[in-house]
Amino acid sequence: MKADIHPDYHFIKVVMTNGTEFITRSTYGKADDKLSLDIDPSSHPAWTGGSQQLMDRGGRVSKFTSKFGGLNFGKK
Repeated sequence: MKADIHPDYHFIKVVMTNGTEFITRSTYGKADDKLSLDIDPSSHPAWTGGSQQLMDRGGRVSKFTSKFGGLNFGKK
């Protein structure tokens, strides 16, 4: 293995949006740095089962729906 090509792997503190903290190893920042998360599994809709809003900018979704809306991909 080549020397001095790998990043420094050290302990950091991760702070979730609800204030909970844990320590993990990472290449982020320097040793003992703090990583504050904007989105985490306790608040993100992908993990909490929340509803997702679909933004239609410039009518792209409407165009797609009108063009391919009749396809059922083999489902009945």
